[in-house]
Amino acid sequence: MERPDQIRLTGIQVTARHGVYAAEKVTPQLFVIDVACRLRPRPASDDLATTVDYAELSRQVAEVAGSDSVDLIETLAERVAATCLAQPLVAEVEVTVHKPQAPLPVPVADVAVTMTRRNPT
Repeated sequence: MERPDQIRLTGIQVTARHGVYAAEKVTPQLFVIDVACRLRPRPASDDLATTVDYAELSRQVAEVAGSDSVDLIETLAERVAATCLAQPLVAEVEVTVHKPQAPLPVPVADVAVTMTRRNPT
């Protein structure tokens, strides 16, 4: 069985105000987002209309990540996943949201959450 085609966007950088603490709602911080979209079968064609436009998808992901503050990066990942799954050709998406500047009591290089969601149709 063939593995599905995949489009991967790695390291989408967004400055936003997500977090549980009051200071995180005021001071923007960096979020880095990775998405891997597994595609539905498509015709053998060299036409952009037969696949996912990754330029447009990256813009949509950045837009949703930069809007409306949320407390949890899990909620942010859910929103990004829903944005990707709104593309008709996306069957499944894996989203990782990194929060490298998370306010923690000890030095940590990165905090991230990864989730996989499937398109029900």
